Amino acid sequence: MTNLGLITNTRTVLDEAQLHKYIGGKTALVAQGGGQRGIFTSGVLDAFLLSNFDPFDEFYGTSAGALNICAYLSRQAGLGKSFILDLTTAPQFFNLFSFIRRKQYLNLEWALDRICDYPYKLDIDMGRRMIGQRRAYAATTNVTTLKDHYFPMLQEDWYQVLLATSAIPNLFEGSVCLNETSFIDGGVSASIPVQEAWRQENRTIIVIRTEECSSEDLSVLEDQPIVSEPPTWFRESLNGLQMQWQEKILNWSKDWTGFFDKQIVKAQESKHAQHLNLMNGGRWLFGAPDIYRLSHLFGEKFDSGWADMLMVHYQTYALTQEFLKKPPDDCFVLQIAPEIALKTSSLMSEPDDILHDYQLGLDAGFRFVERYNLVNRTQVNAVKAPKLWQPSQTG
Repeated sequence: MTNLGLITNTRTVLDEAQLHKYIGGKTALVAQGGGQRGIFTSGVLDAFLLSNFDPFDEFYGTSAGALNICAYLSRQAGLGKSFILDLTTAPQFFNLFSFIRRKQYLNLEWALDRICDYPYKLDIDMGRRMIGQRRAYAATTNVTTLKDHYFPMLQEDWYQVLLATSAIPNLFEGSVCLNETSFIDGGVSASIPVQEAWRQENRTIIVIRTEECSSEDLSVLEDQPIVSEPPTWFRESLNGLQMQWQEKILNWSKDWTGFFDKQIVKAQESKHAQHLNLMNGGRWLFGAPDIYRLSHLFGEKFDSGWADMLMVHYQTYALTQEFLKKPPDDCFVLQIAPEIALKTSSLMSEPDDILHDYQLGLDAGFRFVERYNLVNRTQVNAVKAPKLWQPSQTG
């Protein structure tokens, strides 16, 4: 069944007839994190706002993805762009040399304080009105269990929730306390919270990615035959599915132990500069697709706590990738992603690169709205079309 699709800034891979069969059920918007690479998401969501496009019942975001969703719900086109372009590039937010010399951490509080006041003021009241009876959640990671946890966005504790979902270990100092429990960056356990959207019975899931889809992902999309029969609304037992996943996790854990033994030895033999530690760590925690970028990550600072977090991220991200490639047949997953790798990185991107990737997001967003509306109009017309009188064939 062709129940997945892809729209980039230049290309569309989509079985419209199949998507047509899922529209009408609950629809979720999922936004991946990515630090400054979240500028692509800002562009997509600004295109949605400029098109007056909001067919969603639920929203799920991680880190920068959560902040972008807040700006979208508050109907503030350009706020996500300004946050990344103006605030995350300021030395008050992050300075590499200060981090190296004086261990000055990522100053998320400074950036969030700026959006409490003009000219960046986040319109919380408007956001709450736009949510209405709908639901919007930010993904975080419980420090003790390392499991994903979802907090409502734009409520009374909105500041702490946005702080928690972006609290990147080793860059942000400590953790964030919510309901007497400590939480860190949602990217550790749910860099793309698409499974949570599915567990909450959303049947059309729109996922905004800050990474390009690999050729392997695209081949899965393009090689599948187009099927005309209606979807089978079969929901596999969640317990059964979790058992399958747990079995895979056990196998990965065995591989993981050997992998880290080798990487620790490498890190001890080759002590990289602290700024390399920083940049690789940031890319991982923002959801980078290749876990082996961590081969020389921590050096002498590596400990069992970091090993646990890395293993959780490795496992959950691999499961998410598998879910995106082969979603359950009771939902349709449509990804919006850049055609090629973004020019921006998690931190310290050049302003021109940020603006470039924002334009890619705008292009992808407008392309998506046009195609989605076309499918939606087709469905509406099919429902409203009257039964035409047919002449009698008798006599």
